[in-house]
Amino acid sequence: MLTGIQLRAYPTENQKLILSQWMGCARFIWNAKCDEDKYFRGFAAKFAPFNQYYETQDQKYSHFKSDELSSWLANCPSTIQKNSTVNWYNTLKKSIQGLCGRPKRKKKTDKASIHLTSDLFEFRIENNKRKLFIGGTKFNIGALNFKAHADFKEPKSLYIRKERGQYFVSFCYEDGIEIQEFDGKKFDSKKYSKRQLDRLRGLNEEQLQKIVVGIDRGVTIPVHAGHEQFDFSKEQKNNLSKADRYIKRLQRKLARQAKGSNRRAKTKHRIAVHHSKKANIRKDFAHKTSRRLANGFGEVFVFEKLNTKQMTQKPQPKKDDSGRFIPNKAKAKAGLNKAILNVGWHKIASFLKYKAVKLGKAVFTVHASYTSQECASCGYTHPDNRKTQDRFICVSCGHTDNADHNASIIIKNRAINLILDCGTQLDDDYLSSIGRGGVCKTKKGIKALSRMTNETSKEKCAI
Repeated sequence: MLTGIQLRAYPTENQKLILSQWMGCARFIWNAKCDEDKYFRGFAAKFAPFNQYYETQDQKYSHFKSDELSSWLANCPSTIQKNSTVNWYNTLKKSIQGLCGRPKRKKKTDKASIHLTSDLFEFRIENNKRKLFIGGTKFNIGALNFKAHADFKEPKSLYIRKERGQYFVSFCYEDGIEIQEFDGKKFDSKKYSKRQLDRLRGLNEEQLQKIVVGIDRGVTIPVHAGHEQFDFSKEQKNNLSKADRYIKRLQRKLARQAKGSNRRAKTKHRIAVHHSKKANIRKDFAHKTSRRLANGFGEVFVFEKLNTKQMTQKPQPKKDDSGRFIPNKAKAKAGLNKAILNVGWHKIASFLKYKAVKLGKAVFTVHASYTSQECASCGYTHPDNRKTQDRFICVSCGHTDNADHNASIIIKNRAINLILDCGTQLDDDYLSSIGRGGVCKTKKGIKALSRMTNETSKEKCAI
């Protein structure tokens, strides 16, 4: 199975200069192909037959080399220029298939990368230490120092990336793990999830209770799996708040500086460094949490399906009858959005998913409606069941529990019921049922479920 790894590199000053020049040449070739494609599409729009446009782009790049106009390309290996063109062409083919947008021009920023194939790099062992040599016989820049935090096998190609003055080496390699749904090129997650679901259907409810783990994600407590809570450490929280204070101060400083000045550029770089520190803390927490879940818990992990993009949208402006704008609580919503995005819900789920595959485990999602209002003891659903953030008190049976722990039990029970239901469908690891009592995934079905739940709650309150 292909496994990706990213290593921190420490080039010398001369190597930094050469790598930056190569990245600039790769960007020049990419932008030239974008401009060429734009020209041909504009020509076809004027002179080609109706509803037809130029789509026969190729991978040629030699016509961009010129001793007068682009003499600097002679100092860059042709392999890098060819790889830039091939990557552009592959992106164009994906855009034609509707998998992504058309390739766009790249701006000159502090972010850049180059794609190297096996003829431009080599791993050697010298003095019991693995070293990476960049360049061939003509363009040789020597050994590139890097820090290997894990063992890996030699790849066929790699990327050297620069961001905020830091350099990274990333590549994929075969880790030797054999999975039935992996054909050597691409892993079929749908077939793997279906096979896992078929295996779980052969178990009874008692066996599923032992191996299924419901995971509730929140803002105050990022992850709650059963009786176990996962939260940022005290040191991580201090570093996050410290980075926020620095960013706030530097943003005020940035507003007073002249646009285009060197000092403004330095301030922007410092702001980017602090944002990178926050991102690294979130990534570190997601990796450690997903690893603890994958190694020390059950065999099936169930999340509630959350649409983070929709949950973090800005509130729409409000107007009164006279047309004047009235408060729409945008400031409070901005704080909530920041808290949601600061936890990294999606990273935790995605990291756990690929780690579970390596261990032969499965990750599913279920519908998230009323998981925080439903009682795990009697099944009664009402908004008054959770009046505070951390306490759950059922107004029907009096069941008292931690709100996140109660929600994790609800998620677990929903998954078990769907696994045992023969009418369960699987769509991108999302468990849904079309049988009796199932939830339709359309908006009308969700509204019907909400209306049905509210009517049931009113009847129980009346009783």
